[in-house]
Amino acid sequence: MTEYHCLEPQDLEVFLERRRAMPSFALDMSLAENLTAVLRKANEFVPSQAGSLLLDNPMAKNPERDQNELTFIAAFGAKARELLNQTIPAGAGIAGHVYRTGESYVARDLESDELHLRMFEQNDDYRTESLVGIPVRIEKDVCGVLELVNRSKTGHYSERDVHLLEIFAEYISISIQNVLDGRQAQEIAKRDNLTGLFNDRYLHIALSKAIAKCRREGKDLALLFMDLDFFKRVNDSHGHLAGSQVLREVGVLIKKSTGFEEAIAARYGGDEFVVALPGFDLLEAIKVAEGLRHEIVTSAFCDKPGEIQPDPIHLTGLTCSVGVATLHRHLQDDESVERSKSTLLRLADSAMYVAKETGRNRTATAGEPVRRYNVAD
Repeated sequence: MTEYHCLEPQDLEVFLERRRAMPSFALDMSLAENLTAVLRKANEFVPSQAGSLLLDNPMAKNPERDQNELTFIAAFGAKARELLNQTIPAGAGIAGHVYRTGESYVARDLESDELHLRMFEQNDDYRTESLVGIPVRIEKDVCGVLELVNRSKTGHYSERDVHLLEIFAEYISISIQNVLDGRQAQEIAKRDNLTGLFNDRYLHIALSKAIAKCRREGKDLALLFMDLDFFKRVNDSHGHLAGSQVLREVGVLIKKSTGFEEAIAARYGGDEFVVALPGFDLLEAIKVAEGLRHEIVTSAFCDKPGEIQPDPIHLTGLTCSVGVATLHRHLQDDESVERSKSTLLRLADSAMYVAKETGRNRTATAGEPVRRYNVAD
């Protein structure tokens, strides 16, 4: 009985970095099962001794296609398991030729085929005699190759075989596309459509998970609650289009200033923003908050024509107030996750209002006297 092998879901992740905004959530749909099923059906219709699916790495993709590598992500037949995760250069071999040209290729006599790579023929007990390569596309872009080796019974691949395999390559494309579309829909549902940050609904979900994880691992977690100062004046003076453009650009600054791997940055509503920093203690969080505050006060907004505000207004002097609270400093260890989440948000929010009431453009820590910090501290 032929065994079909595919990379584990966590190893498939890198090959799905196509049109993804964030690489932060798990493979929800069983792409591995779909790919092995397609390979199995392809082998039933075009019986072969071996077959494989190779994809490029979208995170390391070079515009010069011959500079890329193709990775075996699914295979069956001799040494199938050993092939998984091995790479071949896209500038050589039949797979590379199919990948570069986007055209199917049939090799009926591999001994005399100048494109054939023999890098995997290490033992005398297995020889590839015939091979067919079919391009796999995502939308219109060739992203990989479906290969079958050594046609059973007839010994060579016919034009009918090629046609059938091109149909199966379309099924592979659909399987991958369905996962990407599903992920895109999930991502859109989690995002604020103005700033691109997470929305408040997803913030509550992600924050609960982050608190639970930090508790299990004995780590601290800091929460920043930020509000822009006198933001109503921007709308009143320059219009709501300018205000929306400013909020979008603030979102970019927040992403830049809190671009840590596990950071959770969200627009809470209006001109309020929340950033959760798993693993950060109070002093580290204050440095992040002050860095963010400094970025905002020294930036010029709507400095160029924007997607929302077409005319530059060169807005400077915008400031923000930030409140900070952390698990270890402000909460009891025996509080539930949901209560901890609510308490952190409330304490950081209250600290932010203290920062506003004591002069604005500053960072305040929950339950402590307000002082002006130095970004360089």
